[in-house]
Amino acid sequence: MMSVAILVGGLATRLRPLTNSIPKALVPVAGKPFLLHQLEYLCSQDVCHVVLCTGYRAGEIEEVVGNGSAWGLKVEYSEDGETLLGTGGAIVKALPLLGPEFFVLYGDSFLPVSFAEVGSQWRRSKQPALMTIYRNEGQWDVSNVCFESSIVTEYNKEEPHPEMNFIDYGLGVLSAEAFAGHRDSTPFDLADLYHDLSLDGKLAGMEVYERFYEIGSPQGLAQAEAYFDQIDRQ
Repeated sequence: MMSVAILVGGLATRLRPLTNSIPKALVPVAGKPFLLHQLEYLCSQDVCHVVLCTGYRAGEIEEVVGNGSAWGLKVEYSEDGETLLGTGGAIVKALPLLGPEFFVLYGDSFLPVSFAEVGSQWRRSKQPALMTIYRNEGQWDVSNVCFESSIVTEYNKEEPHPEMNFIDYGLGVLSAEAFAGHRDSTPFDLADLYHDLSLDGKLAGMEVYERFYEIGSPQGLAQAEAYFDQIDRQ
């Protein structure tokens, strides 16, 4: 199984004041830090190696997670440093740890999906990147993806339009070569790379059918809490 990069370096401004004193990845959800739910799920998906791309309050995350052995994982860290690098810049900095191909997972998302199936779909696509997508139609957030015949024909987070019925589900597969031209220590957003790849016909897509859960907003946090509470009762 490929390595997984988890992006946990953001400031989480939408969750303030909760995140004034704690990184978003460690926000408690159903009795434990959200990141630990992610790590437990990754272990169940036969993932062995995780790279946490950290920034804001990085030391607190490392103190809780350590080397990952408690979840049967090898966990390494790539810290932004004094300047936050954005989601794209953080991955560029982490490339020496990640290798030639890897999954990318947002640190505020829980995705009940088969990582093995996503990886297989990416290999079959022979594209430098793949985005998992969900038919959203404006339900959970603003739809921002056009999808046709296993290809994301347009991903546009900044300027979505009515023809878009899908949304970025939150799990991607990327090759290191997709970041060619981006320099280490230069901040940029992964969404911009996805946008450019989509317009060049180089972004594969895989539709998934079970909704995602996220803690990027108070409403999302409440829904995630209810989801994990339900699982615990089963």
